[in-house]
Amino acid sequence: MSRADIQVSDDCVAPAEAFSIVGNETRLSILEALFEHSERPVRFSELRKTVGLRDSAQFNYHLDKLTPQFVVRTDAGYDLRTAGERVVQAVLSGSFNEHPYVEPFALSDPCTNCGTPLSVRYEDEQLAIDCEDCGRGHGTYTFPPGGLTDRSRSELLRAFDQRVRHRHCLAADGVCPVCSGRMETTIVPEGDCCLGVGLRAEHSCANCNHELCSAIGLRLLDQSDVVSFYADHGIDCSSTPYWRFDWCVSDDCTTVLQTDPWRIEVALSADEQTLLVELDGSLAVQHTERIDSAKR
Repeated sequence: MSRADIQVSDDCVAPAEAFSIVGNETRLSILEALFEHSERPVRFSELRKTVGLRDSAQFNYHLDKLTPQFVVRTDAGYDLRTAGERVVQAVLSGSFNEHPYVEPFALSDPCTNCGTPLSVRYEDEQLAIDCEDCGRGHGTYTFPPGGLTDRSRSELLRAFDQRVRHRHCLAADGVCPVCSGRMETTIVPEGDCCLGVGLRAEHSCANCNHELCSAIGLRLLDQSDVVSFYADHGIDCSSTPYWRFDWCVSDDCTTVLQTDPWRIEVALSADEQTLLVELDGSLAVQHTERIDSAKR
């Protein structure tokens, strides 16, 4: 599809106006009522009854304000547009109105550097996994408050692991996990990072400026040759938390072969075998090779 095939709407609502529209308790209640209805569209009378507003004219006024940007009116009633769903989902995630604190707790998983049990802390929508003994970071990434609801510690960590995988794989594939805009990947050889690594991948969205960084190896968690390599050694990559793999949280297993253009090698070991994975500057896999670890 060329850029000429993409049509821009003439009736876009300015961001400030959009926020002012939904910044009302009754209008949020309407959106939430539509979101919770199992069958949509919803008739006017049924929707007003669900919201609990007796004044029909007042209810109609607020409903009109939501139409057509957040709510669409059809012959069968009212339904949510994607923008309306996103508003409700943002509220349910707790990002706008919740600031929970989780008491730090210990993990049974060892630090990939020194073997000491890792610790977990959660603050300001950031979940961090660190080693308190040697100081190695194993990732500090966003996790909305809604993800804490009705989850045990083990369930929380499982959800966090899946979120990190999903967001970083999207970013490495050039898609912003926040707005779906174009994500650019840059290899950075030095500087500060939550992981404490030198060589790392930084992903930046050209549309919303969202940024992510990670060890180079994190990109490889769902790569077919890597998954197959570990499966042959009895390890399931999809169910093993990323922080157990040293190549996901550090640059210890990473070697720069060339910088212009970038050629980077990541060495993944299991038992007596090593998988060498070569990537380019966009983190695309160029070559893989299995060798006996003793030959390295």
